[in-house]
Amino acid sequence: MSSIHILDRLLAVTALLQADQDRELGRIGLTSARTHVLWVLHHDGPSTQIHLADALEVTPRNMTGLVDALAATGFVRRMPKPDDRRAVLVTLTERGLAVMETMVREHGELDAALLQRLDRETAEAMTRGLDHVTARLTALLEEHARAHGELPEESA
Repeated sequence: MSSIHILDRLLAVTALLQADQDRELGRIGLTSARTHVLWVLHHDGPSTQIHLADALEVTPRNMTGLVDALAATGFVRRMPKPDDRRAVLVTLTERGLAVMETMVREHGELDAALLQRLDRETAEAMTRGLDHVTARLTALLEEHARAHGELPEESA
């Protein structure tokens, strides 16, 4: 099977997952970017806006807007950082935590539904294949970025 067929299938899956995500997030008043902030907070715990900006690879100004919107809708709150009065921590509210716990549960349910009727060997082979494609795509993107001066050259 040629790789273009694989790429076409991956693009189709991406489009389906994006449409499903947009629909589900829209129901609770979230966007992909805001959800990404919640996801990082859920996994990393309370964080500074600088940490969040770095994690999402956005500017601090952009992160301020995202956090402002999430705070205004009750998903996060800002709290003073205990060891640095100049800094604030962004933390999930009860609403934000409940949404993230639901999301984690629903991800597990969708994962199981997607693999339904696949035997274990096929599911494991699919996982290995997707891991390979992910690693190769990451390497190719890094090579491209280096070739175009977007990343520093690797040290010897």
